Amino acid sequence: MTNECLIRQESRKLSAAPRVRMLSLPHEPLFLADWHEVLMIHYEVDPKGLQTALPFELDRWDGRAFVSLVAFTMQRMRPRFGGRLAEMLFRPISTHEFLNVRTYVRHNGEPGIFFMAEWLSNRLSVALGPRAFGLPYRFGHIHYKNDPAARYFAGTVQSSHPPARLEYHANTHRPSPVTRRSFQPCEAGSLEEWLMERYTAFTCRSGKTRRFFRVWHRPWLQVPLKVELNDQSLLERNWCFFRDAEVIGGNFSPGVDNVWMGWPHRVGTE
Repeated sequence: MTNECLIRQESRKLSAAPRVRMLSLPHEPLFLADWHEVLMIHYEVDPKGLQTALPFELDRWDGRAFVSLVAFTMQRMRPRFGGRLAEMLFRPISTHEFLNVRTYVRHNGEPGIFFMAEWLSNRLSVALGPRAFGLPYRFGHIHYKNDPAARYFAGTVQSSHPPARLEYHANTHRPSPVTRRSFQPCEAGSLEEWLMERYTAFTCRSGKTRRFFRVWHRPWLQVPLKVELNDQSLLERNWCFFRDAEVIGGNFSPGVDNVWMGWPHRVGTE
């Protein structure tokens, strides 16, 4: 068996446990969606400064703490049940761009992510998300341009309140063109796998109501990136620890279809 086959086999094992965990709760999943052109930018940050901003225990890799930006486009969000009629009713909020700012936490031994903020390009979704899931949605003007064949990846996110901006560009480490074979699962046991393969999301609304919801999808197929930030005032004006944070790398994935998105549950009722 080749090394590539072994990596894919281990990735499938890693995502199998979250699938079983999600299905252990009744009526899961709630929604399906397609996540396309997913670009992640990873920062190493000061653990003490980060922990003070979190309502959950920080999860660390060898004592190190990280925050990741996840830029992607969600398409065809729809209820699991209800068929074409339900999908049609969800069209006003089914497709739009996201920028997630997430860090890594642990609760009752379960690793997951915590959303520090999420910028969306859809105002209706911004109004609905916090009520249903406790998600920290904010409106932003978002533009992404990803051209894997040309090894070119770029994005801008503009916020009005307060006025601030994120602007980045990236390319691959190797000069060769990116093809379908370029996208591989993360190496088993690697930091990339630890950062990317997360299947539980924790939220906290107004510093009081703590919730979680689970997701499931096939393992990420990705290619590593070199990332440069032209403007990160969007981050620094919201969290002062970004001024000393270090970008350690990035990843790009063409995305996954039919992502399972679970019901929101209050922490303590799992």
